Amino acid sequence: MLRSALSNWQIQATNSMALQLPQAASDRSQGSQGSQGSQQGLSRRWLWFWLGLSLAFALVYSILVLQQAFSSPYVVQDDARQHVFWMQRFTDPALFPNDLIADYFQSVAPAGYTWLYRIAAGLGLDPLLFSKLLPPLLGVISTLACFGIMLELFPVPQAAFVASLLLNQVLWMNDDLVSATPRAFIYPLFLGFCYFLLRRSLLGCVVTIGLQGLFYPQAVFLSAGLLLCQLVEWRPWPRLSKHGKDYWFCGVGLLVAVAVMLPYALHLSQFDPVVTVAEAKQMPEFQRGGRSDFFINNAWKFWVEGLRSGLLPYISRLPELLFAAFLLPIMLYLPQRFLLTQAIQPAMQLIPQLITVSLFWFLAAHALLFQLHLPSRYTQHTFRIILCWAAAMALVIGLDAVKRWAAQAPAGQRTLRNGLASGIMVALVAALIFYPSYTPEFPRTKYFVGTQPQLYQFFAQQPPDTLIASLSEEANNLPSFTQRSVLAAQEYAIPYHVGYYRPFQQRMVALIQAQYSPGLPKVKQLIRQYGIDFWLLDRQAFSPNYLEQSWFKQYPDAVKAANRVLKQGKEPALARSRQVCAVFQNQEFVVLEAGCLLQQPEEELGG
Repeated sequence: MLRSALSNWQIQATNSMALQLPQAASDRSQGSQGSQGSQQGLSRRWLWFWLGLSLAFALVYSILVLQQAFSSPYVVQDDARQHVFWMQRFTDPALFPNDLIADYFQSVAPAGYTWLYRIAAGLGLDPLLFSKLLPPLLGVISTLACFGIMLELFPVPQAAFVASLLLNQVLWMNDDLVSATPRAFIYPLFLGFCYFLLRRSLLGCVVTIGLQGLFYPQAVFLSAGLLLCQLVEWRPWPRLSKHGKDYWFCGVGLLVAVAVMLPYALHLSQFDPVVTVAEAKQMPEFQRGGRSDFFINNAWKFWVEGLRSGLLPYISRLPELLFAAFLLPIMLYLPQRFLLTQAIQPAMQLIPQLITVSLFWFLAAHALLFQLHLPSRYTQHTFRIILCWAAAMALVIGLDAVKRWAAQAPAGQRTLRNGLASGIMVALVAALIFYPSYTPEFPRTKYFVGTQPQLYQFFAQQPPDTLIASLSEEANNLPSFTQRSVLAAQEYAIPYHVGYYRPFQQRMVALIQAQYSPGLPKVKQLIRQYGIDFWLLDRQAFSPNYLEQSWFKQYPDAVKAANRVLKQGKEPALARSRQVCAVFQNQEFVVLEAGCLLQQPEEELGG
C-alpha cells in the first residue's frame, strides 16, 4: 500500500515541485514542462528521503522517552498508574483479589485495549514494561499517517516532513501518547482514518473505525462526523452530493460506527450510573483544586483553557512554529504572492470539516455533560493535528515565497535579499530542528520515579491478597510497584461513576476519621470492615501542616474533624501505636501491622 501511495504522490509532488522553481510567472509553465522528466526520476527518491527523515526524528524522540522510562527499576507513567496497574492480573491472576479500584478500571477499559495488553502478557511482556515500549510504536504509526495525509492535502514532500516533525514534537510535549492508555491510540487511529478517507479506501475507513471503537470510542464520533461531511458539496454553496457512491461509502462507515458503539450503549456496569451535572456541581471533587476539577468560575478558563472543559490545548505545550498556521488563510487569500498555494489539493476541505465536526461534538459533550465523557477530548487532540498540517503548509509556502522574492531581486539588491532569505530559512529550520534543546520539559512524559525501593520490596514480599491503608501520596505508586492493593489513594479518586465513587468516598472518609481518631475503636472497625493488613503512615502525618497541604481536602467534613483533634492537642491512636506495631520504618514512612493494632487494648495506648 505504501509503495502504491508513493507512486501516486510522485506525480503530485513532481507538479508541486515545479511550482517551487524561482522563475517569472510567464516562464513557469514552460519551465515546469521542461524539467518534469528529470524531476520524475528524482521524486520517488526524495519522497523516500523525507519520509525516512520523518521516521528518524520520530525514533530519536522515542529514544529520549525510553531513556526516562528505563532510568530506574521503579518508573511508571502518571496515567498508567490507573489504567495499566490492574493488568498485572494477566501475569498473575491472584493479584488484586476483590479490589474495588482494580475492578473499576478494568471495567472501563475498552475491549481492544485490554486484549492488546493481554496478548502482550501472553508473550511474556509485563504490562508495565509493555506500556513503556508501546508509545514509540504508536508514534511511528502516527508519523506515517501524518506524512501520507499531508501529501494528499499538499503534495510537497518537505511540507509532509515539517508536519510530521511538528506532530512528533506535539505528541512528546503532551502526555497522551506516552501514557499508553486508551487515549494514546487516538493519534494513530484517527490519523489513519483521515488518511484512508482522503484515499477513499472504504476498507481502510471501516477497519480504523472498528479499531477506534475497540481502543478509544470517542474517536468514533469524530470519524462518523467526517463521514457525514462527505455527503455535502460546496459549489460554491453547500448542497447534498448527487453521487450514489458517496452515500454508499458513508452508509457503510456509519453502519460500522453504530455497530462498534452499540455494546457501549447497551452495556450495564456495576459502577453505573454516570454522575449528573447537578450532582457534580455539589461535589468538591469537581471544583477548583479537586481531583477532577471541572467547574471553574472563570468563563474564559472554563470554555477555552480548561483541561477537561476547554476548547483549546495548552498553548505552553505547543511548539512556537505551530502559530504559523494562522498565516495560511492570508496566503490563500493572496495566491499571486504565494504561488505554492496552487499545490494545495481539494482534499484541503478536510480541515474545515474536521474543525466543524470537532466543535459540534465539543458542544454536544457540554450539553450531555459526562455522558460523552469530557468535552475537551473532542477538540484538543484534533486541533493539535490541524495546527500541524496548517503550520507545515504555511511555513513551506512562506519559504517558497521568500526564495522567489530573493531570486527576482534587481542586480543591486540580489546579495542583500539572498542574505535575508538565507537568514530567514536558517532561523526557521533551527527553530524547527532544535526545538527540544531549548524546551526544558521536552519530552514531557510525566514519568514517576519510585524513591522508596525498600518499602516496595517489603510490600512485594507480602501475600498477593494484602490490602494497604494509607493517606500518603506514596500510595499512588504501590499497586504498580508492589502489585498489592490499596484501600484508597489520590490517583484512583475518579468521580465520574457513582457506583464506584460512592464506596470509594466512604472509604476515604472512614480512613481519615480512623487515622486521626484519638481512640482505637474506629481504627479496629476500619481494619475489620475492609480486611486491612498494613497501615502506611507518613512521618509527618500528625503534624499541624499535613492536613492543610494534603490532597484529600476534597473531603472537607472529615478533614475538619481531624483538624479539631489535632488542635485540641489530642494524640491520634495511630501516632501512639507507632512504636508498638511498626514492622517497617525509614526516614519518611512507618508501616503498622493491622493485626497488631487489633490486639492492642485501648488503655495500653493511653486512649
